[in-house]
Amino acid sequence: MFHIESHTISYLRDPGMTGESRQGTDTPGVVMRPPRLYLAALAIGIAADAMMPGGSAFPAWLSFFVGALLMVGGVAIMALSMRGFSRAGTNVPTNRPATALVTTGLHRHSRNPIYVALTMIYAGIALAASSPTALVLLLPVLLIMRYGVIAREERYLAAKFGGDYRAYCACTRRWL
Repeated sequence: MFHIESHTISYLRDPGMTGESRQGTDTPGVVMRPPRLYLAALAIGIAADAMMPGGSAFPAWLSFFVGALLMVGGVAIMALSMRGFSRAGTNVPTNRPATALVTTGLHRHSRNPIYVALTMIYAGIALAASSPTALVLLLPVLLIMRYGVIAREERYLAAKFGGDYRAYCACTRRWL
């Protein structure tokens, strides 16, 4: 089984790798920054539901309660995940270079805990706002995340961190 002793694996440039994405910078070149993607879909969904009369399939108190739990859990996961990046001295935004591979804390259980957190926060807001359209829009958001963000990040990190990243992937789930 793969085990990393330290909190991070420092970036060591592979002499055969340029470290450049399609945009010519040291980033994964994702199709859209994840927070903007989630926010755009959520705004569209809530706005669409505001224009259409209709009710929620669940009692308002239940939607709000479950939504609040998801939001609080998502914010907690987000804070812990970002703390791991900060301790490792690496960047969180996808438009900035990764300088270390974070494999401890929540990243020991999921390669993408920040995306799990964003999904929880999104679902929580959609439920609390009684927005079925926003909930439906979460499905295409997750597809875009998987193929337009995560797949590109995985290629980038594999090229940048090589065998260490591949070993990490072999023993750590992508989502949960």
